[in-house]
Amino acid sequence: MTEEHNVSLSEAVTMYLTTLSPEQKQESQEGLTKFVRWYGGERRLTGLTGLEIGNYCSGFGSSVVDPANKLEPVRSFLAYTKKAKLVERSLASHVRVSKARQKRSGRKGALEATPVVLTADGRAMLEAELETLMAERPRISEQLHLAAADKDFRENAPLEAARERQGQVEARIREVEAVLKGATVVGEKTGVSDTAGVGCTVILSDMDSGEQSSYILVSPSEANPAQGKLSIASPIGKALLEQAVGAEVEVIAPVGKLQYRIDGIKG
Repeated sequence: MTEEHNVSLSEAVTMYLTTLSPEQKQESQEGLTKFVRWYGGERRLTGLTGLEIGNYCSGFGSSVVDPANKLEPVRSFLAYTKKAKLVERSLASHVRVSKARQKRSGRKGALEATPVVLTADGRAMLEAELETLMAERPRISEQLHLAAADKDFRENAPLEAARERQGQVEARIREVEAVLKGATVVGEKTGVSDTAGVGCTVILSDMDSGEQSSYILVSPSEANPAQGKLSIASPIGKALLEQAVGAEVEVIAPVGKLQYRIDGIKG
């Protein structure tokens, strides 16, 4: 990889957006902006790993409706970086959502309570999301009524779109209700903790590069890569749980073994 091709993440996204039509650019802008914020615009594109992409995607499986669609701009962007020879190995294949989570979001009927540990903020966010989804029901019902007035069902795109949206909303309502029903909420944490757990902020150092980063450990349903909230079900999250300051953890990644040292734990 030549020096001139070792562009930053922000530069690469800008290059990619210039290849899109105005409509495509508008559709991709939000998802790519979150992706850049998560890693930092100055991050070298060639430094991204498959593990990091997988961890980013892990926050979308159960926290948003239609996660695969939300991640499509990122997948397309990463595919472009390989095609444009900005990287030697494509990372697009690491953009995926767990099949189990996708099936869960489309399951019909009430879901059983899902045991999970949430922070107070996480519970509040889910309650707010549930309220928003409930409020969307009347609007979708009206869209279905209006679309159904067109008797030509063979090519009734508005009707199909409304039915699809209704299915997504109802599936997410059931999922959020199940999580809230089975959730245990941890209190707000301050100061220093002995070991890493849900609600803690963990400060890490990459033992190869020395680069430091920090994550808030949360349950899978609360994960949000754009806000630095790392799922405890992700590879790094699992490795950090119950570890103390000074501990060295090893994570198996597609590119090999990654090693981190815990420099601090808050909460």
